[in-house]
Amino acid sequence: MAKSFSQSSTEDICKQIHGSLGNISLLVRVLAGQLSRHECQKVREKYMDMYGENLYDCLQNKTSKTCAILSSLTLNPHERDAIAAKNAIFKEVDSVNYNALIEIYVGRKSSHFFLIQQAYQSKFRRHLDQDIMSIEPPHSYQKILMALGASHKAHSAQVSVHIGKCDAQRLYQTGEGRCGGVKIDEGVVLEILSKRSIPQLNLTFSIYKHIYGHAYTKHFKNKYGGEFEDALNVVVKFLNNPPKYYAKALEASIKGKAMDAGDMERIIVSQSAADMNKIRKSYKNVYGVDMRDDIIESFPIGDFRDLLVTLTMKTNY
Repeated sequence: MAKSFSQSSTEDICKQIHGSLGNISLLVRVLAGQLSRHECQKVREKYMDMYGENLYDCLQNKTSKTCAILSSLTLNPHERDAIAAKNAIFKEVDSVNYNALIEIYVGRKSSHFFLIQQAYQSKFRRHLDQDIMSIEPPHSYQKILMALGASHKAHSAQVSVHIGKCDAQRLYQTGEGRCGGVKIDEGVVLEILSKRSIPQLNLTFSIYKHIYGHAYTKHFKNKYGGEFEDALNVVVKFLNNPPKYYAKALEASIKGKAMDAGDMERIIVSQSAADMNKIRKSYKNVYGVDMRDDIIESFPIGDFRDLLVTLTMKTNY
């Protein structure tokens, strides 16, 4: 496809899609293979102008996993994350998908996070924070997510090594440095999570490892092992190394070990080409095999497998 995305090409693609909604293989080639994410959004807008139908809804109504993923490609990123958050909280079966929420609260820039909150309220007429706090039964994840939500508010873009050292020392003194193997001080952790930006928190945990010779979460399983520590462990691992976190989550999904069946689709769709390249490298480092090869081996020949391979190898997000 030509690099310039002209008005005529948009109309031509909409006509092609409209006449091929039953041809999933073609839709995969066009929406996933040929178009960037921004171009997919433009096609959705033009499709509405031309046919009076929301392309997202048209694809959702096909009731197949492949079309569900294709439909999400037509959404803007904050709208997609708002829907992912809603699905994570109000699952029809099993428990809340807190990992999906952590990815949103930790893995998105503050400017994007506020757009997610706005999109959530606009689309569902609800407040994201309130929905999280209303989850039953209560879980430590809720307190951590609220603290992380606060961390997105009005923090300097600059990070401070001095603040990182002070916070690392405070975490040590109120955690593994306490006498008698007492549990970590949740109040201190929540305070730091809420008052520091995500980049500052990442620096703090890196400094902690540098000063004390191991990750902050190293002693959680053996020494503490409570619900709060388990949740915090996920957050810190994501903060420290998002590509490795995603690589492990994808491996679990590809091999059928994931708790939530939608994790793979959500992660693959949400990550940019640059981020997916880092994830693939981490996947290869951890498991010694290319993620593409694992997908081909784990899924039968068909449109769904083709779509997954296309998106994981995509370069024009």
